[in-house]
Amino acid sequence: MNGPLRRTVAAVAMVLCAAALPATPSATAAPAPAPAGAQAQWIDRNTVIWKGAEHTAAQLESGAHGIRIRLTPGTLTPAERAAYPHLATYPAFTVDPRDRGLARTALRDRLLATQRRADGQRTTTGVQIPGVLDDLYGARARHAALGPVFHHGRPTLSVWAPTARTVALELDGRTVPMRREDATGIWRVQGTRDWAGKPYRYLVTVWAPTVGKTVTNKVTDPYSTALTADSARSLVTDLDDPKLAPAGWSQLTKPAAVPLRRARIQELQIRDFSVEDRTSRHPGQYLALTDRRSDGMRHLASLARSGTSYVHLLPAFDFATTPERRADQEHPGCDLASYAPDSDSQQDCVGKSAARDAYNWGYDPLHYTVPEGAYASDPEGPARTVEFRRMVQGLNGAGLRTVMDVVYNHTAASGQDPHSVLDRIVPGYYQRLLDDGGVATSTCCSGTAPEHTMMGKLVVDSVVTWAREYKVDGFRFDLMGHHPKANILAVRKALDGLTPRKDGVDGKSIVLYGEGWNFGEAANDARFVQATQQNMAGTGIATFSDRARDAVRGGSPFDGDPGIQGFASGLYTDPNSSAGNGSRTEQRARLLHYQDLIKIGLTGNLADYTFTDTTGRRVKGSQLDYNGAPAGYAAAPGDALAYADAHDNETLYDALAYKLPRRTGAADRSRMQVLALATAALSQGPALSQGGSDLLRSKSLDRNSFDSGDWFNALHWNCADGNGFGRGLPPAADNKDKWPYAEPLLADPALRPGCAAISDTSAAYRDLLRIHTTEPAFGLATTARVQSALSFPLSGKDETPGVITMRLGNLVVVFNATPDRQDQTVRDLAGERYALHPVQAHGADRTTRTASYARSSGTFSVPARTAAVFRRG
Repeated sequence: MNGPLRRTVAAVAMVLCAAALPATPSATAAPAPAPAGAQAQWIDRNTVIWKGAEHTAAQLESGAHGIRIRLTPGTLTPAERAAYPHLATYPAFTVDPRDRGLARTALRDRLLATQRRADGQRTTTGVQIPGVLDDLYGARARHAALGPVFHHGRPTLSVWAPTARTVALELDGRTVPMRREDATGIWRVQGTRDWAGKPYRYLVTVWAPTVGKTVTNKVTDPYSTALTADSARSLVTDLDDPKLAPAGWSQLTKPAAVPLRRARIQELQIRDFSVEDRTSRHPGQYLALTDRRSDGMRHLASLARSGTSYVHLLPAFDFATTPERRADQEHPGCDLASYAPDSDSQQDCVGKSAARDAYNWGYDPLHYTVPEGAYASDPEGPARTVEFRRMVQGLNGAGLRTVMDVVYNHTAASGQDPHSVLDRIVPGYYQRLLDDGGVATSTCCSGTAPEHTMMGKLVVDSVVTWAREYKVDGFRFDLMGHHPKANILAVRKALDGLTPRKDGVDGKSIVLYGEGWNFGEAANDARFVQATQQNMAGTGIATFSDRARDAVRGGSPFDGDPGIQGFASGLYTDPNSSAGNGSRTEQRARLLHYQDLIKIGLTGNLADYTFTDTTGRRVKGSQLDYNGAPAGYAAAPGDALAYADAHDNETLYDALAYKLPRRTGAADRSRMQVLALATAALSQGPALSQGGSDLLRSKSLDRNSFDSGDWFNALHWNCADGNGFGRGLPPAADNKDKWPYAEPLLADPALRPGCAAISDTSAAYRDLLRIHTTEPAFGLATTARVQSALSFPLSGKDETPGVITMRLGNLVVVFNATPDRQDQTVRDLAGERYALHPVQAHGADRTTRTASYARSSGTFSVPARTAAVFRRG
């Protein structure tokens, strides 16, 4: 998911919401008249805040028991104001001390706030209860073990359900009562050894405000450790059972840990990786990443040898929208290869089976801590656990550590929807509610509230389980800005407490990064201090930086005209015919500003790094503008993650297809691809590239392929299969407005690269990785060291448009994005001995080998569309 208000997977929300089915709970009370939303919020045992109420006496009324809790006009304490800044201006009420003992009982039934107004009218609204639940139960429940926990072979199952009237366990066809702990709101039952492996659900009888009645929900365990197919039942499973450990698991040897500031990350989707790899023995499965001789694994191993340190896997936890049994998965019912490259028939055919095919990115969480069954050889039972672990072994054996993409910021559904797990156990608690009581959906789906104690606990507990039980080496947080900073820091603290001796993993070596975008109901720290780009600076937890990404590609991923150019797509120096680029004067000014954004990106997006910008001013990174925000926000290299493309938006090749002039040949497109990748690969701090970008990967111009099936998404490791370009017009739902731009491109055979261009791009990219890995100057640890070692000696009013020259310790790097050879003279270096870096001098790219240096003048001569690295000595 991409930048602020740039939700390329917003369509997921529409699909999931449209697909939600009505629940069929068993009712134990007649539906009650719906009040006007839920504008009252019971924030702790003492205080209620009611938007829109008069500041006179009111009361809370609870269901059939006739409980009345008196409210008198009050004020918020400083602590309450700090905890609920978005509610601080609304009328506050104090709970009558005589009635505070009624709270626990009142919360287990229908709850309304009522008030008799001065005009005699009675006003009624629903009541939001997360705050008071945290106050009454959170302090003790947050330390409890939930889900199945085994002791000497006997399982205890525990679920937090403080508002439930009763909770029972449905186990293997029978019902077992559970016991409530009043202090924590947790219901428990201890089983016998023969429970192991049995399917179960909880029977939760609870008031459900969304349907206005008491229901008995049959619901799986939010803390499930294993599931039956299609997540129908949880399984009583001990992840420490030796039967679930593949051979060698307890002695797993990992590649050496790489500090986040030096990480080079390859992003992959598990199905994309192998589903069309004819050399894979397990196409589309976890085990494909154990096929050491497949084309895909050979390629990953070559990237690892060159310097890629992590593979970042798109969501692999249990998600909602893919049938897990292969027999239930639909396939396109037409010959997709028979249509023209610019036809709309492919997308139409793929769309007809999309809702039931085997493909989805997986940003629709169902169970956060169980591997997705669709990637397992058998989704029924714990095979997915064994195979996920084997996948981690396979990646580690190839020299790569494993990062999981985790999506705790929303759920697939809420309320009484069958795909709602959390909200059917504690209605109105786990989801983030707006001031009127509606569920927040700015994240694309039903948003969660990690600011609430038990949702925050779930995040921490889930991450720790993946780290300890699956030996995952890193986590990428989707829409991390919708989490409190405190929640992400709690994750960091919990991981840091894991040790090899106690837990089998070194938690301090686990890397964390995420999307620190600032938008939605949480924006600008409205509800809490967010885990956004600027707020996370200095924590050692990185955030994606969109600054250099936009400058390299040009424009925004959401421009109506996809032809708007940038540094690596020919702005000003090789203009296309797009009117969106503006006049020549405007192009030049924008290009020079883009170059400043890229320079700050090369420093690691440092806020306090000082340099001369292209207007001649001496500025800090934080003083450089990026759409009204500071371009530089990082406190140290490692706070910002560089990238030129990821799964969101068009691939880099597709973006360049839109932006480069049509006349640009295959070799030059390859060179611009490498140049764009170089701005991230040769930066300070971590960098990520989308799987296949080094192979000119295309998705046939699809900007949002989350549900576009294998046809548009599959990676092609063998260049004879092409790169994915020209597989038809991309799906209409997210791309139809760009079809007029796309049709002539897809129809042009010159834009479908051959083996030479694909293999040359990959080899040149691996050379960049080798340089990064072997040169310590690319791993500076502090702003002070970067300021001392890194400079842009030709930056200023006379800077060459389309060329950036960077001096870094004993290196000089020249990024020449122009269509002409460029000479860059650094007079201070005249007389110094420099030569093209040995990796490039003896590397795969013959054109780059022609780069030269004139010692007498300090002139670096670099061919067109080339990133060249020179070394002193």
